[in-house]
Amino acid sequence: MKPIDENLLESDLNYRFEYLAEFMGFGEDDVAAIHGAAPLIAPLVPILVDAVYDKLFSYESTKRHFVPRQSGYDGPVPESVEALTQEHEMIQFRKNHLARYLAALVTRSYDGKMVQYLDMVGKMHTPKAGSPDLDVPLVQMNALMGFVSDALVHVILGLELDRATEVRTLRAFNKLLWLQNDLITRHYQEAREPALAAMA
Repeated sequence: MKPIDENLLESDLNYRFEYLAEFMGFGEDDVAAIHGAAPLIAPLVPILVDAVYDKLFSYESTKRHFVPRQSGYDGPVPESVEALTQEHEMIQFRKNHLARYLAALVTRSYDGKMVQYLDMVGKMHTPKAGSPDLDVPLVQMNALMGFVSDALVHVILGLELDRATEVRTLRAFNKLLWLQNDLITRHYQEAREPALAAMA
């Protein structure tokens, strides 16, 4: 039975990611499958981005989080949820961010810098990073990740890959999105009881 430093899971990002990746069986073969799908998925990124924003704009509970100024954006902000359209400059700014994120998933090396990037994706949706006015509830992040996961499955199933490659690719993306989900939810975690620290 392999010992795990549970305190370090909470304080060391790379240790946490490596533990989760090992536990889920996310390894070099999975990264190769993800990178192998890049040439086929990359042309579909704009369609994926539009589908995500169509969904986000169909609920007030998700659309309202696009009204506050987004971190890194210096242009005009929308006057209200009702006035906000997908053509607004700030939404185009956000769509570009999502497109770069999806591209990063299928092209970048899964090294320490990538782990920090994935972690920042979670953190930036809270007041802990980026805009202090942006505080997306965890339930909305879970809804978004579930939608993105299903959209990617739909895309992969439509690539007409041979069965073995299709299975490898689906499993690789499934593990990756669970890793990403952990690096989102960890930023919503309440302060831990001191009992865990006492175990050190």
